[in-house]
Amino acid sequence: MVNVRDPILKPVLIAELHPTQITVGMREVMAKRKHWRREGKKNRKKASEFLGKHMIPVILGPKDRHYVVDHHHLARALHDEGVEHVLVTIVANLSKLDRNAFWVVLDNRSWMHPFDDDGRRRAYKDIPNSVSDLVDDPFRSLAGELRRAGGFAKDTTPFSEFLWADFLRRRLNRKAVEADFTHAMENALQLAKSEDADYLPGWCGPMPQD
Repeated sequence: MVNVRDPILKPVLIAELHPTQITVGMREVMAKRKHWRREGKKNRKKASEFLGKHMIPVILGPKDRHYVVDHHHLARALHDEGVEHVLVTIVANLSKLDRNAFWVVLDNRSWMHPFDDDGRRRAYKDIPNSVSDLVDDPFRSLAGELRRAGGFAKDTTPFSEFLWADFLRRRLNRKAVEADFTHAMENALQLAKSEDADYLPGWCGPMPQD
């Protein structure tokens, strides 16, 4: 099994990429679509440079299928913008495993996140087969915007922003988030600085006085 990131120079069809999670934040996807339009859509040279700098990390799975382990939002954004191919980087080659063993390894290595937009863990079979079928989770968008606003620090913990999304999901109303994202962000910033969030990766709230 290969455990190094080995660039694949041959482009891979985005339509043939397999997600390892169920949801994305569609506001995040839209932001990346706008970035692509600015950076590369109208200029072939810039487009090639952009795609060369944003390779998608994948695991080679059964039948040599490519399973995305990061940059789901970018893959979905490029797909929605009509981009057909991307370059990928192999994180590990698990193509010799059967399907059940493959998912168990991904799960135990934190290379997947089988939780739906209600924060419920689902069966492996419920993970979409295509990035085009990823489901919107507004709390994932809220968590992403919260990090950019300084609500918490970027952290290497796998799926850290999903952990923050789940924290926010338990404290804010989904319809309220969808109806007034700006107000939801104000509430999220207050929650992020509270001691209730001190267990989360990247928490940067005030430390209590001794």
